[in-house]
Amino acid sequence: MAKALLVILSGIFGCAQGESVPPVVHSPAPAYGDTILTGSIGDASNLLPMLASDSASFDIASLVYNGLVKYDKNLELTGDLAERWEVSLDQLTIRFYLRKGVKWHDGVEFTAEDILFGYQKLIDPHTLTAYSEDYKQVKAARVIDRYTFEVTYKRPFAPALASWGMLPIIPKHLLEGKEINQSELSRHPIGTGPYRFKRWVTNDHIWLTSSPDYFEGRPYIDGYIYRIIPDQATMFLELRTQGIDWMGLTPLQYQRQTDTAWFKKEFNKYSYIGAGYTYLGYNLRDKRFQDKRVRQAISYAIDKNKVVRGVLHGLGVAATGPYKPDTWAYNPNVKPYPYDPEKAKQLLAEAGWKDTDHDEILDKEGQPFEFVIMTNQGNAQRQLTLEIIQRELRKLGILVKPRVVEWSTFINEFIDKRNFEAIILGWSLSPDPDQFDIWHSSKTGLREFNFISYNNPEVDELLEKGRSVFDPKERKKYYDRLQEILAEEQPYTFLYVPYALPAIHRRFYGVEPAPAGISHNFHKWYVPAELQRRTHLNQMAP
Repeated sequence: MAKALLVILSGIFGCAQGESVPPVVHSPAPAYGDTILTGSIGDASNLLPMLASDSASFDIASLVYNGLVKYDKNLELTGDLAERWEVSLDQLTIRFYLRKGVKWHDGVEFTAEDILFGYQKLIDPHTLTAYSEDYKQVKAARVIDRYTFEVTYKRPFAPALASWGMLPIIPKHLLEGKEINQSELSRHPIGTGPYRFKRWVTNDHIWLTSSPDYFEGRPYIDGYIYRIIPDQATMFLELRTQGIDWMGLTPLQYQRQTDTAWFKKEFNKYSYIGAGYTYLGYNLRDKRFQDKRVRQAISYAIDKNKVVRGVLHGLGVAATGPYKPDTWAYNPNVKPYPYDPEKAKQLLAEAGWKDTDHDEILDKEGQPFEFVIMTNQGNAQRQLTLEIIQRELRKLGILVKPRVVEWSTFINEFIDKRNFEAIILGWSLSPDPDQFDIWHSSKTGLREFNFISYNNPEVDELLEKGRSVFDPKERKKYYDRLQEILAEEQPYTFLYVPYALPAIHRRFYGVEPAPAGISHNFHKWYVPAELQRRTHLNQMAP
C-alpha cells in the first residue's frame, strides 16, 4: 500500500558495518531558532497525501500532517493524533481515543469528524488515489463523539492499526463539498503537524515554518527549506559551500569526498542499511518480457555483487527479493541468480532468441532484441547501474538504449501511463511486510503501484492471506512462499539494497540514530543559540 513510498514514516532499519556516528559529547542547551536547508533531486508532486505517489511529496507531508498512529524510533507503533486505542477481542474493531485541543494550522480544532471525512474520501471511487485498498477492508467507521473514532473490519486485517498512520488526516472544514482532486491544499497544505506551509516555488524550493502550538511542543528549528537540486554532484557543491545543511550522499561522496578536514569540521555523516531496494522492472504487457526465461536470463547476466562494489562502493547489499535481509519477513532460501552469462544465453535460446542473421544482436521472428531502460535524472547510482546492465546485456546480444528523464516527467508521463519498456526504480518500504499494492493483480490501474502489470493468482492469494492473520510465524509462511514465486518468475530483477548515507551540519544537535533512522525525532533537533546562522530567514515575507 502507501507504505511502499513513505520514506519518513518507514524509516531506516539498523546500522551497517562501518557506519560513521559522531562521538557522544556534552550538548549545549536547546534553543529555538535557525532554519535547516535540505536538498532533494526531485520536486514534490502533490502535498495532499492521499493524492501523492512520490517520496518527495511525503517528505513534506510528514512534517505538515499527522496520522492517528506512528512508528517510534524502535519501529513500534505509538500514538500520534490518537492518545491511545483499544482493540476488540476478535481483533475486528479498533476504537481510537484522540488528543484534545489539537488545532489545524488555521486554528480550527481537529476532531473525529476529520478522520471519518478522510476515510470517506479515500474509499470514494472518484478520488484519484493509490491508497484505498487498505481502507476498503473496513466494514464500518463511525464517530462515537468529538474525540472518539471507531472502525470495524470485515475480517481480520493484520496491517489495520499501522494503516491509520500511513496516510495523514486531512481537514474536513476545508475540503467538504469540494473537488478533492483539484484541491488548493495540493499546493497549500494545512495540517496539524510540527511545521506549517509557507511557500512552494516549483522546481526550486518548498518552505515550511514551525508551528508554535504543535501538540508535542513547538519545534526548536524555526524553518525547513526543501531545495530542489536535480544533480547530486551540484547538491554536494551546495553542501560544501553551505547552501544546504542536509543531504543524502552518494557512495562515492561518502567514501572519497568527505574524508577531508573541511567536511569533518563542518558535518557529521551516517551510514545504515536503507529502508528499500532498487530494481530493474519489466513492462509485462510487452510481449518480449512475457516469457519468464527472458527475465531470468537478464537476471543471470547482471553481476549484482559487481554493481554493489562498483556503483555503491560496497555501501549496500545484493537484493534477492522485495524484503531486506535484516527484516523478519526475509526468506534467505529463495532461488539465487549468481552471475552466469552462459546460463543466460541458454535461457534466451530456449525462449527463441538467437542471432540468425549474424549481426551480433539476438533476434526472434525477424525482430532484433533491443529495448529502452528508463530511469530518473539525478540519481547517479541508478544511472551507473543502467550503464553496467547495458554493457552486460550487449555481451549476450541484447541492445539496451538508456533513457534518463526528469523525475516528475518520469512519474507522470511514463510510470503512471505505463509508457515504458523497462525501468530502474526503487521502493522504500514499511516495517509491515504487506505488499498488496505492489504485487496484487487488482492494483494495475491508473496511478496504482503494480505498474508492471504483474498477475499471478497464487501471489494474489498469498497476499490476501498474509494480511488476514496476526501471528508473525504464520504470516511469514505466506511471505516466504511469495518470495519463492517472485524469485522464480523475476517480474523484477532485484538489484541491491543501498545504504542510507545522510550528511548533516554539525551545528544541529539532537540527531539520534535509531532503527527508525535519523528523522524520527526531527522536531526535537536544535541549534544552540551561539551557533545559529539562518534565523533571519524566518522573518522574511511569505
